[in-house]
Amino acid sequence: MGDLVSWTELMLLLLSALKSAKILCCKKTRVMSSEDDVAGEAPGGSFWEAGNYRRTVKRVDDGHRLCNDLISCFQERAKIEKNYAQQLTDWSRKWRTAVEKGPQYGTLEKTWHAFLTAADKLSEIHLEVRNHLAGEDADKIKAWQKEAYHKQMIGGFKETKEAEDGFRKAQKPWVKKLKDVETSKKNYHTARKDEKTAQTRENHAKADSSISQEQLRKLQERVEKCAQEVEKCKDQYEKMLDELNRYNPRYMEDMEQVFEGCQEAECKRLCFFKEMFLDLHQHLNISTNESFHALYRDLYQGIVAADDQEDLKWWRNTHGPGMAMNWPQFEEWTLETQRPISKKEKSSKSAEDVTLTSIVPTRDGVSQTPPQTRRGFSYQAEKNNFFYDTLRASAHVNGGKEDMSEWSDDDTPKKCLAANGHEEDITVPGVQVRALYDYTGQEADELSFKAGEELMKISEEDEQGWCKGQLCTGQVGLYPANYVKRVGS
Repeated sequence: MGDLVSWTELMLLLLSALKSAKILCCKKTRVMSSEDDVAGEAPGGSFWEAGNYRRTVKRVDDGHRLCNDLISCFQERAKIEKNYAQQLTDWSRKWRTAVEKGPQYGTLEKTWHAFLTAADKLSEIHLEVRNHLAGEDADKIKAWQKEAYHKQMIGGFKETKEAEDGFRKAQKPWVKKLKDVETSKKNYHTARKDEKTAQTRENHAKADSSISQEQLRKLQERVEKCAQEVEKCKDQYEKMLDELNRYNPRYMEDMEQVFEGCQEAECKRLCFFKEMFLDLHQHLNISTNESFHALYRDLYQGIVAADDQEDLKWWRNTHGPGMAMNWPQFEEWTLETQRPISKKEKSSKSAEDVTLTSIVPTRDGVSQTPPQTRRGFSYQAEKNNFFYDTLRASAHVNGGKEDMSEWSDDDTPKKCLAANGHEEDITVPGVQVRALYDYTGQEADELSFKAGEELMKISEEDEQGWCKGQLCTGQVGLYPANYVKRVGS
């Protein structure tokens, strides 16, 4: 029975020692970290706790970073304004060309152009917004930031270090007293646990008949000694706590003084940011811009000015029944109709106008409208007559056969490949000409060439305004005379 009691008592003592060691270790860690664990993130809890002032100190660094964020934020907005302005300009340029070349006409075409003009003006307004955001506003923030935050040679900001030093100086005496309180508290709690252990051992010894009176007396002395230690530690603990409480007002006053200095600096930043947001609002709010309102007033007037009846009347007189007409009249046959027609008369003679297609601007950048080419219904017959006249002039016929005996090797007429695939002779001395515009042949017997390309003119202009020519490839065909000019002229 005595062995069992001794074993139980031993186990209880061991468990009590382990718990005491764990609690003491945790308390020691907490006390040691009360001032030194704030090197990283400030812990949660009251501002008055050791190290929690660092959240206020960090706000100084955050203020500098927020200035950079504000600049970056509205510089991105400035890029958006610039891109939008560029898109408006591109849109206006693209559709202005399309409308000018398109089938829309009259006052409604002017209305369409009014929208494109309004887009150009709106683009200018948004460019002004961009310039304010990226220039004036950004420079103002940078200037204030430079004045409010001063960098140190060793890194960080002067304002941050001043706040850190101020809080540390105000908190250092209080933290020292707090450590004394924690130490006296730990000693008191240890004494209480030792007393409890001694009392437990004494009670077990009283129940154990195998324990001698001498051993029981020693255990009782141990209990009394522990009780005396408890009273001593308790007095020390209460004394340290009382000193800490008496110092608390002074501690709070010093901490608030440093804190108010940080608040004052933060108040300046908050007021400046509010002022900047008002400026940004003013620059972004284009509804207060008189040019913006004038833009849409002009656009509305342009829309209202569209007149459908005026447009219909213009079309009637330009392309409809209102056009003048040279009606056919009876013409008596005279000798005048048989005489050759001069070049001057050819140019004054009217015929059906045919607009050539597949025309693109010249390569040299000259923006001209290719002239219209006159071509009547008898065009194919005229070309055939010209073709056969050339053949007859280029050969001597004797008894139904070509007489080639009079031609030498040098005098033999040159053959060339016509556009229709047949060879034909060239008898008219060629004239070198250069193309003014691109032209794509619309018939099998017409040439195709690019602006700037040179070819040989081998016949004079006919009544329809067509000439016969030869490309450098040897191909012969017809082309509009007013699409070329003589080289060197």
